[in-house]
Amino acid sequence: METRRLGRLGHQSSVLIYGAASLGGVDQDRADASIQEALDAGLNHFDVAADYGEAELRLGPRMPEIRDRIFLATKTGRRTFEEAWSEINRSLERLQTDHVDLIQMHAVCDLENLDLVTGKGGSLEAAIRAKDEGMVRAIGITGHTAQAPSVHTEGLRRFDFDSVLTPLNYKLSTDPRYAADYAALVEAVKASDAALMTIKMIARRNWADGEQKAYDTWYRPFDEQRYITAATAWLLNGHPEITGLATAGETRLLRQMIVAERERAELTPEAAASILGEVQDYASPFVDMPI
Repeated sequence: METRRLGRLGHQSSVLIYGAASLGGVDQDRADASIQEALDAGLNHFDVAADYGEAELRLGPRMPEIRDRIFLATKTGRRTFEEAWSEINRSLERLQTDHVDLIQMHAVCDLENLDLVTGKGGSLEAAIRAKDEGMVRAIGITGHTAQAPSVHTEGLRRFDFDSVLTPLNYKLSTDPRYAADYAALVEAVKASDAALMTIKMIARRNWADGEQKAYDTWYRPFDEQRYITAATAWLLNGHPEITGLATAGETRLLRQMIVAERERAELTPEAAASILGEVQDYASPFVDMPI
């Protein structure tokens, strides 16, 4: 699997980042099988969060064996110093490790939350303390709304975050305002040599009212190989600024994303966009997202 430099952190990260939200509601056997599938395919960057149900607990038992083989990132969604400090310590216990490579300020999707995180007594202060004490090696910011790129650009003005995790897919790129906000974020990331990672690559649309949810994702994902491969090719082949993309929060889709990464060389970004343009119900997942 291709690897890319994770910004100034220097780690050569697999372009597919294991999205451990997929482990939040599964048993240990299913978690172990999925983790091994990722490792066998060459994924060396795992991304989890304290808010992902039991995901940290599912990853923890594997750490004694694989900790030195992976880049391990987690997140805190708490907004005060005290709450975040407690949660970071709890995450280390659940993950069965004495440090993570990256702690991320989770779901910073609007300026109100950015103010809480970066303000006096906010969770960023806890992350800085954790870094000073060797519990984390780097600090990042994440978000998952249409406003996320602009909020993250402002975040980089306030603090020198080592990484940004923000949404991007072909459909979002066709929105002129979103495209402009994302372009501004890319410039800010390049100026600071931060790592830029993305989410929601295979989000197709929101679940319709009354529709049976066939996957554990809050949005309706692509599940046809043709479209997953096109989405992957469009993103990775056309956006060299991206260091990696997080796999979907569903273990059953991991194999198709691995296949897509291998097959994407056959598609130009333009050809991939043409394929995705065939999809009649392709829409931004942020129209009616759960908060």
